[in-house]
Amino acid sequence: MRTVREDLQATFDARRDLGPEYEAALVESFADRLDPTIAARVQAELHRQGPFAGRARRTGPPLVPLALGSMGIGVPLTAIAAVNTGLVGLAVTWLAIAVINVAGAMAYMRRP
Repeated sequence: MRTVREDLQATFDARRDLGPEYEAALVESFADRLDPTIAARVQAELHRQGPFAGRARRTGPPLVPLALGSMGIGVPLTAIAAVNTGLVGLAVTWLAIAVINVAGAMAYMRRP
């Protein structure tokens, strides 16, 4: 079986012998011979890397529970803060919730 280099050299030699009018046919023929080689190399690499090679692996906690938990706890905290401390307590409560969410998102994004 010939290598890709040998096939390419044979295509160049044929183009030189046959002339430029056969160039499109020669290129098409070379591409047809090259496609299975490329496909086999890709399959071999995918097999070597394993089934989860292309997927991002996040090891940290998912962000959806953090966001939903913040909203769930934010509603009663808003009511408590608004009734007992007014606007300042409300602002402090939501600022704390925002800081926790931003810190969680940053920690999640840093993980591989």
